[in-house]
Amino acid sequence: MFANAKLIEGFQILLDDGEAHGTIVDLAPDLGTGLGPSSLELCVMSHAGCYVTILALVAKKMHLVLKGANVKVEAVKSDETGTVSEETFDISIKTDATQDRVERLHKLTIETCPVGILFERAGVKISYKLNVTKE
Repeated sequence: MFANAKLIEGFQILLDDGEAHGTIVDLAPDLGTGLGPSSLELCVMSHAGCYVTILALVAKKMHLVLKGANVKVEAVKSDETGTVSEETFDISIKTDATQDRVERLHKLTIETCPVGILFERAGVKISYKLNVTKE
C-alpha cells in the first residue's frame, strides 16, 4: 500500500495511491471549501466501506447469498481526545439466510475488518445494530 498527499489550495488535499485511485479531502466551509470530506470523515467512511467489503467477502466464503447490504455509521468526536471516540453502526442486510448464519457472518466480519481492527485498537467504542430483512 502507498499514499500520496498534495496540497492543492487552502485546505484542499489531493490523495492518491500512486496508481489509479484518488480523492480530495478538505475542511468544512468555515475553514476550507467543503469540496471533499475531512480526513477524519474519510476514516469513518473507510470503516463503513471496509465493513461492507468484508461482509461481502465472508458471505461469499460462507456461500451465503446477499441480496443487499447498507451500513450507516454515526461517529462521535470527543472534545477531550480531538478524534473519534465512539461509532454506532446501523447495518441492514437483505438475505434469505437464517438468523444464526447472519449473526455468524456479522461476527466474522467484525473480527476480520482491518479498518475496524485499527479503530478498536485505538480505543474507539463501537456498537452495532443489525437489521435483517428477507425478500
